[in-house]
Amino acid sequence: MTAKHDAEMETFQNDLLESVKQMKKGEATRVTEVELTPVASLRARMGLSQTQFARLLGVSVRTLQQWEQGRRHPTGPARRLLAIAEKRPDVLLEES
Repeated sequence: MTAKHDAEMETFQNDLLESVKQMKKGEATRVTEVELTPVASLRARMGLSQTQFARLLGVSVRTLQQWEQGRRHPTGPARRLLAIAEKRPDVLLEES
């Protein structure tokens, strides 16, 4: 190993040790916030798993995942059903 590599490794180790000390003290240096899509937010408020929510809406879990990840957007009847769920989740949760 070269002297430069040794110095870089020592710096890395010191930085890592300092990060661990900060974590133990509760001094987080980085906070990551994730903003949920409207569909994911609605599902979370209803307290349902992806499988349960997809079944409730009559769509595949994969379709729901794409909506939640913002890759696709609900259209037609699914969009209307989500609007109803937003305003009156109890209606969708009622047992037939």
